[in-house]
Amino acid sequence: MSLIIRPATLDDAPALSELAASTFRETFERDNTAENLARHLTESYSPRLQAAEIADPGATILLAETEASLIGYAHLAPGTTPSVAGPSPLELKRFYIARPFHGQGVAQKLMHVTIDAARARGARTLWLGVWERNPRAVAFYAKHGFTRVGQHTFMVGADAQTDWILVKPL
Repeated sequence: MSLIIRPATLDDAPALSELAASTFRETFERDNTAENLARHLTESYSPRLQAAEIADPGATILLAETEASLIGYAHLAPGTTPSVAGPSPLELKRFYIARPFHGQGVAQKLMHVTIDAARARGARTLWLGVWERNPRAVAFYAKHGFTRVGQHTFMVGADAQTDWILVKPL
């Protein structure tokens, strides 16, 4: 498999919208009501919203693709939360790989490029929120040097869920 990781452009908004919704659904569908999931997907991943996020000068969105299709993405954005005390923080807002590509090294490659992009932006602390009930993701982030420092509430539709806050010094 030939993997390309590149910055998103506005032309990528429709495909990113589709991938973002499908990977979120793959990951969380079994643990959320259809109504809450549908509401979250509509509020978070429309093509219009993806275009706005791509156009945001404070954001960096990296796409992982093969010759055939978009298979993963990472979204870096400025942001803080009270439990992140490290210098020059940058949030890893989203990090998803399509399920058929799990276990093929795509996530590791995308994470390395994402960390390099965060450093290039001047970040010295990378942080993220991960659902407490997603042990696969928690283990992946731990493998890449993230440690838990707190938690916050993440809304999926009307359902308040607990995300653990993880940080990694850069």
